[in-house]
Amino acid sequence: MSERTATAQFTITRVFDAPRELVWRAWTEQADAAEWWHPRDITIKPGSVALDARPGGSYAYTMVDPEGREYPTAGEYREVTPPERLVFTWGSPGEPADAAPLITVTLRELDGERTEMLFHVLGVDAQPGDDDAYDGWSSAFDLLGEHLSGTAPEGAS
Repeated sequence: MSERTATAQFTITRVFDAPRELVWRAWTEQADAAEWWHPRDITIKPGSVALDARPGGSYAYTMVDPEGREYPTAGEYREVTPPERLVFTWGSPGEPADAAPLITVTLRELDGERTEMLFHVLGVDAQPGDDDAYDGWSSAFDLLGEHLSGTAPEGAS
């Protein structure tokens, strides 16, 4: 796992061919999130997604790798400003919130039909090619783009 420290951080920027409201919904609606909150070749355990996108609300889901190993993930929403900004913790269920990495997602409308997403993680040292946090999120964002365009392969979640 990537090193977790108070100063470690990474950022991924993506542009999606979708209105900001659709990208927002993909981040904040349980059914949408279940379609892409995982890297490619990983699935979401059916029925494991719970999402309450409001300040003080929480989310949880369990990823399953091809060998059947489960990776429960959970966090708490700190800031929810529709449709432009989410701030939430990211960690394992039961992990103290103050020890968990903090994710900030900022959505910027480009022309009404496209959205720039700035995804920033504070507390994890990651970089492209790490086959860990950076690459996992990058792969998930590929799936998000497919989900938003309606081209996600059947059974991709």
